[in-house]
Amino acid sequence: MRILVAVATKHGATYEIAEVIGDALRLHGLDSVTMPVQDATLDGVDAVVLGSAVYAGHWRTAAVEFLRHNERRLRTMPVWLFSSGPVGGFPAPEENPVGMADLAAATGARGHRVFAGMLDRRQLSFTERAVTTALRVPAGDFRDFDEVREWADGIAEALRTQSTSR
Repeated sequence: MRILVAVATKHGATYEIAEVIGDALRLHGLDSVTMPVQDATLDGVDAVVLGSAVYAGHWRTAAVEFLRHNERRLRTMPVWLFSSGPVGGFPAPEENPVGMADLAAATGARGHRVFAGMLDRRQLSFTERAVTTALRVPAGDFRDFDEVREWADGIAEALRTQSTSR
């Protein structure tokens, strides 16, 4: 079974989450490939984990476009979605990113998970620095890679259960 872990990121922190997911799936003996969503194709893929950084409550455009372009095909395979964005040590927001319910429904996603993100002001544009400073968004790395691995372990188990029940 080949699993695509595709991700839309701006500064790379969300891609690192995707790499942890891909590594965890491989540890379970699954064939996974991790790549930027703009390079992704569903050719030869049996399952998809699709993620995006969240900015101002929205998924990155590239992730939404990939999902919309492939939604028919995605409905025929197991799909999981993840978002990365809350920072500051706060728990994940109770509300999903804008439009997430529609995106999940369009793919028949088996789940969506929000992971804490990372903010490194040195990577931001002048405008982004101004906005994050004005909003008092805390800088730092708030990602919990153990939580990410645990979620990926659950995906691996679901895929293993599915393949043995065929």
